[in-house]
Amino acid sequence: MTTGAQTPRSPARPPRSRLRTFLPLGVAAWLVLEIWLLVMVAGATSGFVVFLLLVAGVVLGSVVIKAAGRRAFRNLTETLNQQQSGIPPEAAARPNSEGNGLMMLGGLLLILPGLISDALGLLMLLPPVQKAVSRYAQRTVERKLRDAGPGTLGDAFRQARMHRPDGKVVQGEVIRDDPDDFPQDPRPPLTR
Repeated sequence: MTTGAQTPRSPARPPRSRLRTFLPLGVAAWLVLEIWLLVMVAGATSGFVVFLLLVAGVVLGSVVIKAAGRRAFRNLTETLNQQQSGIPPEAAARPNSEGNGLMMLGGLLLILPGLISDALGLLMLLPPVQKAVSRYAQRTVERKLRDAGPGTLGDAFRQARMHRPDGKVVQGEVIRDDPDDFPQDPRPPLTR
């Protein structure tokens, strides 16, 4: 004999998002386009020129990522030194403290093999493009946070963890035993 509510035989799956549907198709189309473009450039020039272009992209991307990482570390060190000396963060504004993440993204795009990714990586290194992408990302994050409603990030994680992979919600609570319930003496040695 069972108690409780009957579980449905076929639980309804949540609808698949548009991003999860079209992202694999977009990545596949991008890879095919990159390979096609490399083959066209190799046919127009030579395979050695394509190899040199790919190596130059890797070297330039590595240099860009290293420079952005050094700049981010220098900014972090300056911020920590200012906090230890008691200078308020508003008084010490740094004009070049932003854009490290976008520079690293540009370097990563340069490292990826392909001419389209190299062109996008070079575009990401231009300050006007960085500012436009930064403003767009900031507006998007602010809109998503506004739509999320009140609550903290911890509340969102707790809500996400309560759902099992099959969609069922597991209700429960944590019960902690008091430390007085456990014996404080060391355990006796095991004997045979």
